[in-house]
Amino acid sequence: MAQAARARPRRPARDGARPSRCPVDAPPAAWAAAGAAVRRLHDAPLPPWPGRSLDAIAAELDGECDWLIANDVLPAELVMRNRRIAEAALRPWTPVFTHGDLQVAHVFVADDEITGVLDWSEAAQGDALYDLATLTLGHQEHLGDVVAGYGTDVDLDVIHAWWSLRSLRGVRWLAEHGFDPTAPGCEVDVLKAQATRG
Repeated sequence: MAQAARARPRRPARDGARPSRCPVDAPPAAWAAAGAAVRRLHDAPLPPWPGRSLDAIAAELDGECDWLIANDVLPAELVMRNRRIAEAALRPWTPVFTHGDLQVAHVFVADDEITGVLDWSEAAQGDALYDLATLTLGHQEHLGDVVAGYGTDVDLDVIHAWWSLRSLRGVRWLAEHGFDPTAPGCEVDVLKAQATRG
């Protein structure tokens, strides 16, 4: 998620523009368009299958935190500070249709318009703010543009909480799959930045 690679288009976009994966340096209008697209998804009818329960998410988070500390992957203080921040995400929410893995690499843009979204394997009923947090994880400077496009008030503390939660859950997966979670812009940078918040 730290970098979005260019991809060959599957079909031509309108006016001959070639869609590409949403680059992290896209203009504010593209990030706002992504926010608007997420809002349309969240306003769609709920899928019939449920998402993960709060209890399941909390249990997985606790397990990942224990593993990170026990295996000396991250300093215990960094893990526990982010675990406390993540607590704000573990609250009841009104379920919406969520993508479930709406990272930048899954969003295609052309001319500041969203032309497609990939990887719907984790789509389910869930927390709207999880999608917004996933889209902006590692790209926090674009959160204001995404929220502006989304078009409604959101609880920024909960988005920050999802950043911590998703990062804590992601470090082991990245390490076990050959990625460097300490690379600039990746999950460990997010955790460090979160730990310095007031």
